[in-house]
Amino acid sequence: MTTSQDPTRVTLAQIASLAEVSISTVSKVLNGRHEVAQATRTKVEDLLVEFGYSLRGGQQPSSDLVEVVFHELDSVWAMELIRGVEAVARENSLSVTLTESGTRLSPSPGWINGVLGRRPRGVVLVFADLSDDHRAALGARAIPVAIVDPAGDPAPGVPSVGSTNWAGGLAATRHLIELGHRRIGVISGPPSMMCARARTDGYRSALDAAGIPFDPELEREGDFHPEAGYADGGSLLRMDDPPTAIFAGSDLQAMGVYRAANELGLAIPRDVSVVGYDDIQVAQWLGPSLTTIRQPLTEMAEQATRMVLRLATGGTLQAERLDLATSLVIRASTAAPRPGHGRNP
Repeated sequence: MTTSQDPTRVTLAQIASLAEVSISTVSKVLNGRHEVAQATRTKVEDLLVEFGYSLRGGQQPSSDLVEVVFHELDSVWAMELIRGVEAVARENSLSVTLTESGTRLSPSPGWINGVLGRRPRGVVLVFADLSDDHRAALGARAIPVAIVDPAGDPAPGVPSVGSTNWAGGLAATRHLIELGHRRIGVISGPPSMMCARARTDGYRSALDAAGIPFDPELEREGDFHPEAGYADGGSLLRMDDPPTAIFAGSDLQAMGVYRAANELGLAIPRDVSVVGYDDIQVAQWLGPSLTTIRQPLTEMAEQATRMVLRLATGGTLQAERLDLATSLVIRASTAAPRPGHGRNP
C-alpha cells in the first residue's frame, strides 16, 4: 500500500483512512489496548511502521514506570540486575515493573501488547534481543529500549550494555595456568549467546598464549544454570584423564560443579580447582569460597536504565554500546594442582 504523503507528516487520520478503520481504533493500537482484533492491529501496525509514525512534540509516555524484561526471574543473577534498575529509577522518582517473557533470545510475541498498554518511560531487556517489528512498534510510541548483555549483535539504534567477556574468560584461564594447571576444562553457556562465545574464546586464547593445545574433549556446552554445571562437571570429572581445573562459565554452573565433585569424593581445590563467572553474592559464601570473574551486573543495569531515561527526555548517547570491565576475584577454590597432576614434565 503506498501514498504520496510525506512519511514525516503522516497523521492518524491518514493512517485510519488507509487501514479503513476509525481514528479511535488507530489510537487504541498506539496505546496497546487489547480490544482490537489481531488482523486489524497487524494492518494498523504495518502502516505505522511503513510511514514511520511516531509520537510528536517530545510527548512522554503517561506512566512513571521503567519496564525490565527477563526470560526468567528465579535466580540471584536476576536480582543483581533488578537492584541496578531500581537504584536509577528511584533517583528519578520512577517505579519498576518486571516482566518474565520469552526465551534467552527474545521476548514472547504477546509481550509487545502489554508493554504498549503500560506505556513505560523506557524498557530494559535482559539477555535477549529485539525483533524488527517490536523495535518499530516501540519506536512509534517513543518508548526507548536498551539491552543488557545482548544475545546477539543489536541492530543499529538499539543501545546495549555488556561486559568484557573475552577478557574475563582469558583472565580466568590465565589464573589457572599460572597456578600450574595444564589440563583445564570449560563449561560454557549456550553457543547462541554472544557472551558465552566470548568467554570460551578467551579461554582458548589463554591456552594458545601459554602453548597449551586446545582439547575439545575438555569443553562442554552448558546453559549457565546449576544443573548444567552438575551434569557437565560430573562428565568432566569422570573422564579417564580428568581436568585438574574447571572454568565453569558462570557462578551458578560452578555451584553445580561443587556438587558433582562432592558426590565423587573430590575436594576443591585439592583435587580440582574451580573458577566461576559473575561474582554473584552467594559466591563468597560457598565452601570453599569461589574464585570468579566479577561481572558488574548491577552497574550494567544502572547504565542501561540511564540510557533509556536519557533517550526518553530527548537526549542523545555518546555511545550505543558499552562494555564494562571485568576483574578476577581470587578466593579459596583455586590452588596449584597436586604434584604429578597437570604440570609440565
